[in-house]
Amino acid sequence: MNSDFFSRLRRTAGRARLALFLTALWVPAAVTAQQGFASLEEQMSGQEFQAAGLEKLTPAELAALNEWIRSRSLATLDSPRHTPSGSVAGSGGGDDYAPPDIDKMKREPIVTRINGTFSGWDGQTVFRLENGMIWAQADNDKFYIQELRNPTVTIEPALFGAWKLSVEGYDEDCRVERIE
Repeated sequence: MNSDFFSRLRRTAGRARLALFLTALWVPAAVTAQQGFASLEEQMSGQEFQAAGLEKLTPAELAALNEWIRSRSLATLDSPRHTPSGSVAGSGGGDDYAPPDIDKMKREPIVTRINGTFSGWDGQTVFRLENGMIWAQADNDKFYIQELRNPTVTIEPALFGAWKLSVEGYDEDCRVERIE
């Protein structure tokens, strides 16, 4: 009977730790969203994020770092953003741009098509879409497929204000940020 009691106690303690961990992740995200804070993931390109070694951080460590920066007012949505460079999905190149007002974007899925040919992403891909939007890959993931013409893509809200892009018919996605 004692071992059964201690087994249940350990399971309950594990659930409590998980709930505390998830709350610790959610609270800073909710607070920072209200204060107009742009996280490191939103402000940095995938290449900058990797060059800084931030992909090695656990989600809790990254949340703690973002909270530290937010609490010291070192980063806001008004901070300068860098132009992604590299391969382009669709026509055109990656010229300098002024970032859109992310606060005004509705956090709803967007379904559209890539303009032109598409054969995957390589960590620096820019996605020019049929609806006029331009999104840049914001992570270092690589995904290659046989070339497609004008494939349908879905861009959906993700955690911590991020967005993810997926191509119809494939079970892969990458983190993206809107540049136009």
